[in-house]
Amino acid sequence: MVLRPEYLCTFLLTIAILSHVSQPLHFELKSGKSKCISEDIKSNAMTVGKYTVVNPNEPHPAPQSHKINIRVTSSQGNTYHHAEEVDSGQFSFTAVEGGEYSACFAAHDHKPDVTLSIDLEWGSGVHYKSLGSLAKKSKVEVMEFEVKALIETVNSIHDEMFYLRDREEEMQDLNRATNSKMAWLGLLSLFVCLGVAGMQFMHLKTFFEKKKVI
Repeated sequence: MVLRPEYLCTFLLTIAILSHVSQPLHFELKSGKSKCISEDIKSNAMTVGKYTVVNPNEPHPAPQSHKINIRVTSSQGNTYHHAEEVDSGQFSFTAVEGGEYSACFAAHDHKPDVTLSIDLEWGSGVHYKSLGSLAKKSKVEVMEFEVKALIETVNSIHDEMFYLRDREEEMQDLNRATNSKMAWLGLLSLFVCLGVAGMQFMHLKTFFEKKKVI
């Protein structure tokens, strides 16, 4: 298959995007605190996440102080994953609504205070669909599968670019509407100021006429 010129830039961006997605996020969480990680996911996109609390007593089981609660929710408040008293886990789902999804981690209050180190790998799109399909289709030629997955990824990134363009147009429309409202507000403020100044002028004129100053 020969990629058309308009797909070339998309193809070049694919490698950078996929390499970024596959890198885990590492952060720290103190006892009694919570932290939320957000991911912008478009509608009908598949997302996969895996989290692990680093065990300081490896290879022994993690202490109770290193257990966490996690909840993954959409911007609409819908819960897609919830687990309590865990030190690792994973989640996967297809986003029903597009927007910002949050994975919130909460550590139990513990005395003395401890700091938990958490590794999180979370991403969405064709890359994660491909990983799942490869495991199910082990008899398929790896090269053939990777070519098909790459083509599907290019098409997916192309659709993502159109999605981002639509979002940009929405932001531009919002900016234009806001600027228009601010312009009308500025004109209204100007007329109000002129009206108040005119009323003050008439009041002073009447006052001085009564005093026979003018």
